[in-house]
Amino acid sequence: MKLLSSDKKIKEKKIKDYIVNNQESFYKIAYSYVKNEDDALDIVHDSICKALSKINSLNDIEVVKPWFYKILINSAIDYIRKNNKYITLNQDEFENEYISNDVYSDIDLLQALDKLPEEYKTIIILRYFEDMKIEDIAIVLSQNINTVKTKLYKGLRRLRIKINKDDY
Repeated sequence: MKLLSSDKKIKEKKIKDYIVNNQESFYKIAYSYVKNEDDALDIVHDSICKALSKINSLNDIEVVKPWFYKILINSAIDYIRKNNKYITLNQDEFENEYISNDVYSDIDLLQALDKLPEEYKTIIILRYFEDMKIEDIAIVLSQNINTVKTKLYKGLRRLRIKINKDDY
């Protein structure tokens, strides 16, 4: 059994503390991808296992947030690809002639977000729901900062159009 140096033990403890303190946020992100409680928990569990096995790849403990979110998002995307069982359906496909056709004027932001392509949805969630800096999002997604900014603004425009379109 390997003995960890004191620096490695400190780093491991900080990562474990970070994971424990933010597990609810991780679950929300995973759930936003799969819309299933059990699958989201599986993704979070898988992400934690991957993170703990890759502790040595984290050189600076100060960037643990983008480092872990990158693992989490990649795990969610991998999970969806492997299971290939999630199909997005329009609300019209669920309507039944026996169900009343009430129209609600309030739109659910999360439903509008789900209609966005993944590249925009991920950036908006990380920026506004997880309060991450643009620079950290660029690290998580392995993209240029300007690319992230462009996708953020395009995603917000598309979101605005979807919300306005649903209002009428």
